[in-house]
Amino acid sequence: MSLTEDISNAVLNGKRKEVKKLVPQAIEEGIDPQVILDEGLIKPMGVIGDQFSAGEVFVPEMLVSARAMSTGTEILKPYLIDEGAEPAGKAVIGTVKGDMHDIGKNLVRMMIEGKGLEVEDLGVDVAPEQFVDYVKENPDCHLVCMSALLTTTMPEMANTVKAFEEAGMRDQVKIMIGGAPVTPAYAEEIGADSYTDDAGEAANVAAELAQQF
Repeated sequence: MSLTEDISNAVLNGKRKEVKKLVPQAIEEGIDPQVILDEGLIKPMGVIGDQFSAGEVFVPEMLVSARAMSTGTEILKPYLIDEGAEPAGKAVIGTVKGDMHDIGKNLVRMMIEGKGLEVEDLGVDVAPEQFVDYVKENPDCHLVCMSALLTTTMPEMANTVKAFEEAGMRDQVKIMIGGAPVTPAYAEEIGADSYTDDAGEAANVAAELAQQF
C-alpha cells in the first residue's frame, strides 16, 4: 500500500495523529504535495461525504475525518504555496447575524476545503456588510456560504442577498445557504443560488459552482 493510500485510510478513519506523521513522511519521500492533497486528503473526504449523504455515517464520524484532513492540509500548505498550486476556488463562510451556532458551519467549511477550495471563515454573528466587505477586498472569492440554526435569524440571509444586490455585486458571487430551519423554498424566495441539507452535498455543490468562474 502506498503512503498516499495510508494517508487516505487515516483520514477515512479519523486518525489525526497518523495523518500528522504520514504527511511529512510522504513529503520526505518526494511525493508531490499536490498528489498528497488530491489522493490522500481530498479523495477520502469525497467518500465520507457520499457516505454521510447515504446515511452510512453520521456527524461525529464526519467531524473526526474532517479534522484529520485539516491537519494534513495545514502541514501541506507551505509546500503547495512553494509549488504555486492554485486552489480550486475561494469561498467565504459564516453563521448569520444574531446566530451563534457554529458546529454545522465548521463541518461544511472543512468539507468544502476537502474539495480543494480555499475557505475564509468569518465565524458567527456575521452581518450582511461583513460578507460584502470581504468579497470587495477579495474579488477572487465567488462563493458566499451562510448558515442559520434559528428561524429568527433566517431573515439575515435575505438581508445579505439584498446587500450584495445593493452593492452591485450580486453577479460576482454564488450564494449558498443551509441550516436546520432552512428550506429549498426559502432559498428560492430570497434569491439564493443554492440550498443544501448536509455538508457532503454542500461540498459537492460548492465545487460545481466554483467551476463557473
